[in-house]
Amino acid sequence: MGDNQSWVTEFILVGFQLSVEMEVLLFWIFSLLYIFSLLANGMVLGLICLDPRLRTPMYFFLSHLAVIDISYASSNLLNMLENLMALYLTFAAAECMILVVMSYDRFVAICYPLHYTVIMNWRVCTVLAITSWACGFSLALINLILLLKLPFCGPQEVNHFFCEILSVLKLACADTWINEIFVFAGGVFVLVGPLSLMLISYTHILLAILKIQSKEGRKKAFSTCSSHLCVVGFYFGIAMVVYLVPDNSQRQEQQKILTLFYSLFNPLLNPLIYSLRNDQVKGAFYRPLQKKRIV
Repeated sequence: MGDNQSWVTEFILVGFQLSVEMEVLLFWIFSLLYIFSLLANGMVLGLICLDPRLRTPMYFFLSHLAVIDISYASSNLLNMLENLMALYLTFAAAECMILVVMSYDRFVAICYPLHYTVIMNWRVCTVLAITSWACGFSLALINLILLLKLPFCGPQEVNHFFCEILSVLKLACADTWINEIFVFAGGVFVLVGPLSLMLISYTHILLAILKIQSKEGRKKAFSTCSSHLCVVGFYFGIAMVVYLVPDNSQRQEQQKILTLFYSLFNPLLNPLIYSLRNDQVKGAFYRPLQKKRIV
């Protein structure tokens, strides 16, 4: 490259190439999803922190999931171009790992109930939580280091609504095959691996449920597991389409909408499916209200 080559030091986010009417509609839809997500996850996090009855491994992991979902949804909307990519990758990977840990927790609780307190002691729970966050930070850090080594001298426009890593790599003035391989390998590590482990856990859980004598108990357990699997399938399925399916320029607009949809819709689904439908969480919510009525 010549000495007079100008280097790109900042990017312009293209966003959605849609009509004004559609952009306004999407603005209100995703704004409402974001607000409801903050309220739902914030309420779950507050209840877990305030109610001593919820100091169990399952709710310990749910509190981490709530923090991730609040941060995950916010990281796509905050105007922090310098570290937005790192935040997004960190929270996305950490959520995948936390979901695996939660499926393992349910596997132990249902398949080995007598040994649950021994296997899922607080030391194990803390290690699993720290490992989940460490995997997220490590993956984001390596991607960021590899990205910072690339020269950017061409167009400044990122065809996305945030600094999504694959969209930024397309603007590099050098061969990005190492970066693309690592993104793909990271996707396999945090998507395919965890999903496989979750499917194994839920398979054992379903087999254990079939042995339940009570018809009502089986129905309730199947309802809970099916809702969990739907959330997991929704989140992991879309992420795999975005990061593991070969790139196609004709699908860029659809991928942007999918990315925004699962990064805001999934954080809203998690508290609804994992927490707010739970009788213990409902009890923690209604107890203070009942005390006020008595007083």
